[in-house]
Amino acid sequence: MRKLKVLVVEDDPLARELVKGELREHEVDFAADLASGRKKIAARRNDICFIDLKLGAKDDKSGLELVPLAAKAGAYCVVMSGHDSEAVVERAYELGCDDFYAKGNEEENVSAVVARFLRKRPEDGEDRLFKDLFITEDAATRASVTETLKYAASELPVIILGPSGTGKTSLAEVIHGRSGRSGQFVAINCADYTEDLLEAELFGYRKGAFTGAGDGRKGKLLLADGGTLFLDEIGSMSLKMQNKLLKAIEEKAFHPLGSDSAVKSRFRIVSATLENLQNLVKKGRLRFDFLQRVQGVTIELKPLARRKDDILPLISFFNRGGLRLSFTADAKQLLLRHDWQGNVRELKKFVDLAAGGESGRVTADAARQLLATTRAGQSSDEFLTEQQYHYILENGLYAAVKRFEDGAIQRSLTDNEGRKTKVMADLKIDTGLLYQSLKRTGKHRSKTNGD
Repeated sequence: MRKLKVLVVEDDPLARELVKGELREHEVDFAADLASGRKKIAARRNDICFIDLKLGAKDDKSGLELVPLAAKAGAYCVVMSGHDSEAVVERAYELGCDDFYAKGNEEENVSAVVARFLRKRPEDGEDRLFKDLFITEDAATRASVTETLKYAASELPVIILGPSGTGKTSLAEVIHGRSGRSGQFVAINCADYTEDLLEAELFGYRKGAFTGAGDGRKGKLLLADGGTLFLDEIGSMSLKMQNKLLKAIEEKAFHPLGSDSAVKSRFRIVSATLENLQNLVKKGRLRFDFLQRVQGVTIELKPLARRKDDILPLISFFNRGGLRLSFTADAKQLLLRHDWQGNVRELKKFVDLAAGGESGRVTADAARQLLATTRAGQSSDEFLTEQQYHYILENGLYAAVKRFEDGAIQRSLTDNEGRKTKVMADLKIDTGLLYQSLKRTGKHRSKTNGD
């Protein structure tokens, strides 16, 4: 986030220091009275002007005189007051102020003002958002993202649903960028850690907290103070960890491992999962109270196969800086028909392979070979389609394996016109496995040819 130019018109030195402390990341100037306030509003283009309602006498409301000046100068005008009577608030807005807050909790109020300013006047407009930060031409996806970003500056948690590789982390970073929060974006994939390691990563630990803890370490919760904590694959977190994190979210405080002292952190939660949340709750893998805490705003990203309008723009984006690629018409059609089981991640790998080749002109045959390479190089988790993986989660791995066996055997029986000997040879299975499958599918008594 760029540094904002901020003017604070405030006659109380202590109040100036409080506001200054919350704006330490920005370029701040001060005026202590009405006259200097006028001069400084006219002297430069300010992004935000904080104006104290009372500048001088006890019942003075002279600060309101500066509101039209600041508004005319193009600044986001904020009136601060020790009182927030309805009449005063109404008058401030009539004069053109953009925001109003009652003094007393500058730690939250000032950051909230900055967040609302960024939401209304983002550094990146919609064009840059969807062409550089979260690339999509899909109308439904654009609408969903735009709606979600309305809440970027709030304290509401956000949960992003969607298959692996659809851009959940990228969207989380965009939400943080639009939040106006001065802290870091801190990401962790919960599926990468055992329960004990995840606890140490999230909460941190003191020296000697456990065997091997030679030095203390800050956890992700503390690193995300004033920023955003992104929890990817939240559905893989154990119930014990959910309970501990729930307490930290509610209290905005926690105990690092091995410490008797609580540490405070004003982190905001954004999380993501490819699993069905309600099913996780039903199966006892996700606490309902924990879900309530992390599910404030929900957005679901569609797989790339259902966002055909995004394929060519994404290719152009990923091709920046490398060998300039050009695709024949039939190559483009092939890419548009491809199922992209690995979603955007698979597409990027395809572009990287194509740009690493000797020719910038990509024909349909060349594209077909590259697509085969991307599939051949996929890891075991990418070998599964999202539908297959969700079937495993719903029914268990054993049932999924049996279903896979039955499907392969039935396909082979069809291809081999019912010849069981040929099926067993092709699939490298024995008679027992074949007949167990036929019994499960009710085909054990069917007539076949050649056996």
